Amino acid sequence: SRRYHPDFHAGATPTEQAEALAASARLNAAYRTLRDPIARIDYLVRLEEGRETKEGATDKPKAPPELLAEMFEIQEALAEAKAGGLDETTRRTLTEQRERLLARHAEEEARLIGPLSAVWDGAAPDRRPALLAAFKQALATRAYLRTVIDDLGQALGEGDEIVAHHRH
Repeated sequence: SRRYHPDFHAGATPTEQAEALAASARLNAAYRTLRDPIARIDYLVRLEEGRETKEGATDKPKAPPELLAEMFEIQEALAEAKAGGLDETTRRTLTEQRERLLARHAEEEARLIGPLSAVWDGAAPDRRPALLAAFKQALATRAYLRTVIDDLGQALGEGDEIVAHHRH
């Protein structure tokens, strides 16, 4: 990374400085990806599928089918809170739902980082498509939960530093 650090190219031409800055940015992005186990899994999925996405681009996660009914109830409660204000009962309900979803989000991350990741390295090539599908489903579930958790936090007027933002 020192080779491309912009400080070492202060006397270079503007083109060389721009190239060094771009290379340094790519190195920093790669480091962040490798440092974050969830980002590594997301990158692995994209790499294995041969697709590239623009950095920072996000797709709105689709609700996994098993979450739809539960999320519909939460979205109704959120709509009521926005329309009618946040009374103590609604606040308590939304807080309980948010805590439950935070726990579920943590479980999904633990499943991604633990059992699913552990199987990947030793998996036979014919098992990898099923594992990729499991990774994608877990990433989508995690991203959808994150979105709903954020919506609940916003409705409750709370900041959320509990779970880092990783929308994929």
